[in-house]
Amino acid sequence: MLKICKYIIYDILRSKVLIAYTLFLFAISFSLFYFETDAAKSLVSLLSVVLIIVPLISIIFSTTYFYNSYEFIELLVAQPLSRNTILLGEFLGVSISMTCAFILGVGIPVCIYSFSSTGIVLLLSGISLTLAFTSIAFFSSVAMRDKAKGIGLSLMLWFYFAVIYDAIVLGILFSFSDYPLDKAVIALASFNPIDIARIMVLMKLDISALMGFTGAVYKQFFGSSFGLIYTVSIMFVWIVLPLLVAIRIFRKKNL
Repeated sequence: MLKICKYIIYDILRSKVLIAYTLFLFAISFSLFYFETDAAKSLVSLLSVVLIIVPLISIIFSTTYFYNSYEFIELLVAQPLSRNTILLGEFLGVSISMTCAFILGVGIPVCIYSFSSTGIVLLLSGISLTLAFTSIAFFSSVAMRDKAKGIGLSLMLWFYFAVIYDAIVLGILFSFSDYPLDKAVIALASFNPIDIARIMVLMKLDISALMGFTGAVYKQFFGSSFGLIYTVSIMFVWIVLPLLVAIRIFRKKNL
């Protein structure tokens, strides 16, 4: 597994796409901090980039790389290696490369201009989203044999989590506004890794009052020690569960 992971990392580090992604994140992050004197406002602006761009690039790059390395995967399957080892090695190689790109692109400016608990939470949220959407990308890639369908499924899943899900939640809250929705609001947020990452950073920025009723509920629950443990657990599930499903499909799949 480690040898496969090492080969994948060496291969991806030569990719111009990954280099461009790193430079893009660095340029955006540096510009936001350089032209804004208030570090908190810069972090809010950077949060929007992390919540939209990072999941999108992570899921598209991971899906595309999986399909481009399909012949290499078939070669590995012909060797005396378990399919679990092959897919885990691929996942570790891609996820480590994407995580390093994020840390270099966003982590360096954050450490220079806003090395605080809020900045650290933002970085951890970005890393979690990178791992989660890489895991979702592997699920899409393994589930679909055709490259176009796999990329289409990945894009559809990203669009659902980034855009459609919020519209569904707002519709539910509006339709059932006459009922107590404290627990429902927390449960709904748990079904979207982007929402979980957004909530944790906003809680650290202490601007939950601007979010109205949901902000008060989020602050009461996610601001507690149990809320922190719950959030970490949910993000871990979002990283592990799609990968486990992908491994199960990959074990039975006819290549």
